[in-house]
Amino acid sequence: MFIANRSYSSLVCILASLASPHLLAQEPFLSPFSKMESLSDGWEPLEFPKIKQHSRYELVTEDGAQVVKAETDGGASGLITRLDIEPEIAPLLNWRWKVSNVFEKGDARAKSGDDYPARIYVAFEFEPGKAGFFERAKRKTVELLFGEELPGNALNYIWANTLQEGEFVANPYTDKTVMIAVSSGKEKVGEWVSIERDIVADYHQAFGENPPPIRGIAIMSDSDNTDGQATAWYGDITLTKAKQD
Repeated sequence: MFIANRSYSSLVCILASLASPHLLAQEPFLSPFSKMESLSDGWEPLEFPKIKQHSRYELVTEDGAQVVKAETDGGASGLITRLDIEPEIAPLLNWRWKVSNVFEKGDARAKSGDDYPARIYVAFEFEPGKAGFFERAKRKTVELLFGEELPGNALNYIWANTLQEGEFVANPYTDKTVMIAVSSGKEKVGEWVSIERDIVADYHQAFGENPPPIRGIAIMSDSDNTDGQATAWYGDITLTKAKQD
């Protein structure tokens, strides 16, 4: 799961990693997996201090294209890319993915089941004017400890176990993250599934307002809470302008 069995400092670590801005002057906003020579070409490991067992990521050729293969076996880690993009500039998030299986114990509504064979995490800039005093104070303390500004709300696109496709649910750990089941169940296991999401529309549905800048995007296959096993393949992830009518 994204934050199951992790201390608050572990959550801070992932958020801080996503927070650092990376300004890109032109497309593509994200380094395409299909053209990378190594995983360090625009992406960085996302690891947790108290999680010793990590998921494994590598560039492989799958069905004629270079993609990222992720294997998780009771562990958790991911890959992140740092961004600073106004969502209205490129609101359409597109990708394709494939998984070997879903987790029988997976449950997006419970801390004990918050693991996914595949997920994409979109983090947004923190808006202090909309936060309460205690939230601002807590974040300031964390930022002083870790030396980086933390992002705010997040959308988490998941391959769920039993949720209905298109369903939005609050993350069981924090109301700052909303889980969106863009794929679900066993029906399409072993098949490439192409996804397109309007980040602005999803953010508005999740949080009732327009989104602030995107500060980072991460992929992660994790099974540290359910102690499951899965393999996932991630194709290129792109941010593009809205389609003209």
